[in-house]
Amino acid sequence: MGPRMAITSSNFRLQDEGHCNADVLDSSSLSYHEFIERYAYNKPVIIRGLTDNTKFRLLCSKSSLLEEYGDRTVRLSTANTYSYRKVDVPFQDYVNILLRPQSADALGSDTLYFFGDNNFTEWQSLFEQYKPPPYVLPHTSGAYSFGIAGPGTGVPFHWHGPGYSEVIYGRKRWFLYPPEKEPNFHPNHTTLSWVKETYPHLLEEEAPLECTIRPGEVLYFPDRWWHATLNLDTSVFISTFLG
Repeated sequence: MGPRMAITSSNFRLQDEGHCNADVLDSSSLSYHEFIERYAYNKPVIIRGLTDNTKFRLLCSKSSLLEEYGDRTVRLSTANTYSYRKVDVPFQDYVNILLRPQSADALGSDTLYFFGDNNFTEWQSLFEQYKPPPYVLPHTSGAYSFGIAGPGTGVPFHWHGPGYSEVIYGRKRWFLYPPEKEPNFHPNHTTLSWVKETYPHLLEEEAPLECTIRPGEVLYFPDRWWHATLNLDTSVFISTFLG
């Protein structure tokens, strides 16, 4: 693998990006005032070209990450709605052994996922190179959550405060529901199984807001919106939680 290739050489990818019924805007056509008025407290939006994270992307190549962090310990979480189990492993073991496509019949409680629980002291030099979305909510500051995961992985429906998600490598498919519309899901079934078994049978009025985001795009989600994610490729991603 060359020094600037994505995190894995696996060619396994999920092809179905689904459709996109969320608002997608270029940053040049969305001012901060319009963002606050239309989206901040109302509904998700995908914004293109809001920042340039070319340098951060280079630092997130497989060779760069393994060289810098390979022997560091990372904390993995189970990929279910209520992530109780945590497992500590060397980062190089996660990338070389555990980072693989999701089995369709695996349970969320048996799926280990590297997202969040970051040691900010050890990873600070990387995070300092990330340019977060500049449109923040009044009286909030951002907290980063960085992750890497294989194709077919993701987290089932859950909710928390507002924030952004950006894909550095790969594609991530999002499904979202407003706070008052709790989706039909099993908290220990993976998003992949939900997409295969529940999603195709949803009535029109039960359908989620959805879209697949790619590098160069950021998704904003408001407070307490239900959301589930599905990584279509091996992906590197970072969220900025606003609190």
